[in-house]
Amino acid sequence: MPNKQQNPIILSSDSVLSDSELKKLKNLDDVSSFVKKLVAPTIQAMLEGELQNHLGYPKHSVLGNRSGNNRNGHYKKTIKTGFGKIDIRIPRDRNGTYSPVAVKKHQTRASDIEERIISMYAKGMTTRDIHSHMEDIYGVDVSAEMVSMITDKVMPLVEEWQSRPLDSLYPVVYLDALYFKVRDSGRIINRAAYTALGINLDGKKDILGIWAGESEGAKFWAGVLNEIRNRGVNDILIACVDGLKGFSEAISTVYPETTVQQCIIHQVRNTTKYVSFKDRKKLCESLRAIYSAPTEKAGLQALKAAKENWPKYAPYLRSWEDKWNELSAFYAYPEEVRRIIYTTNAVEGVHRQFRKVTKTTSIFPHEESLLKLLWLAQRDITKRWNLPVRNWGIILGQFTLMFPEKIKL
Repeated sequence: MPNKQQNPIILSSDSVLSDSELKKLKNLDDVSSFVKKLVAPTIQAMLEGELQNHLGYPKHSVLGNRSGNNRNGHYKKTIKTGFGKIDIRIPRDRNGTYSPVAVKKHQTRASDIEERIISMYAKGMTTRDIHSHMEDIYGVDVSAEMVSMITDKVMPLVEEWQSRPLDSLYPVVYLDALYFKVRDSGRIINRAAYTALGINLDGKKDILGIWAGESEGAKFWAGVLNEIRNRGVNDILIACVDGLKGFSEAISTVYPETTVQQCIIHQVRNTTKYVSFKDRKKLCESLRAIYSAPTEKAGLQALKAAKENWPKYAPYLRSWEDKWNELSAFYAYPEEVRRIIYTTNAVEGVHRQFRKVTKTTSIFPHEESLLKLLWLAQRDITKRWNLPVRNWGIILGQFTLMFPEKIKL
């Protein structure tokens, strides 16, 4: 790592674009032009920082006198980026022992470099963390304000992704929300981030969109579903949801033929929330007998037995009866299908990844910054989604038998 006492090579937003020029960035073409102007000086500063670290002293320092190795000019190199070709000057040392890292010998593309700052931000590093990282590794002082400006320019990409066309049919869609603190007009408020995760006909997961609202409610979800429909989703076979009141009505308004499966795990948690600790384990065993029953009839018998065995918790168990139509939908399917629809764990897994990325930000300055980071996070998460869900061949076969008019292989 570079000596902390060495003067870092400063790269600020002023060296790239003026404030008036930054305000002109309105669309993707403007963003591309901005990034192209940014890449060359960033790479140049990184290379100069590498050579400074290699020699052990900054440019023009007396420490270089009789050091045994000195700077020896530059040579020109043209590299390709996602925004066109750029020219840079590779520094040299007199002994020929310096080998550049930012742009290796014979490297002709720099697509990995131009996304480095955005990639670090997407993994949950704060703007100040990125500032420190770039200075420690490369001796380049990229200000926190400049990092923020760079990452702000992904918003046109967020909007484009959020309005992209979707498949006409999704066999399964998971709907869930999580909460963050956001500043709004000088106040700190809770904002719900709504996520719709679908499984397409190839068995692969697809995040249909991410929305932000003041609080999770059936009315907002109805708006989300209408937007999904307008983007091309004509039908959903099964919607997996939590226990939010009015959820089923919101879904049936937009997709009247969709089967609603309420998350069994949410129901178990809500049932045992106020149960005595000494009784919780045994009560959970009684509840497990309900949702692991082979048929709906056997599940109802297990529910009746649980009420008889736990009369003091009858008010909590009554909610199972009240919500039985939504809790029991999975009984109509074989084990392979049940595993993917009886719980919303699939979307909750995405939310756990979101939490890892956002844990360094306790309060977001505005709603756009929240959506920006969640979009960058989902971009990284979905890169790993290459395989279909387990036993998809069997699952699709079952769906084809049960919905022959909707799925034709």
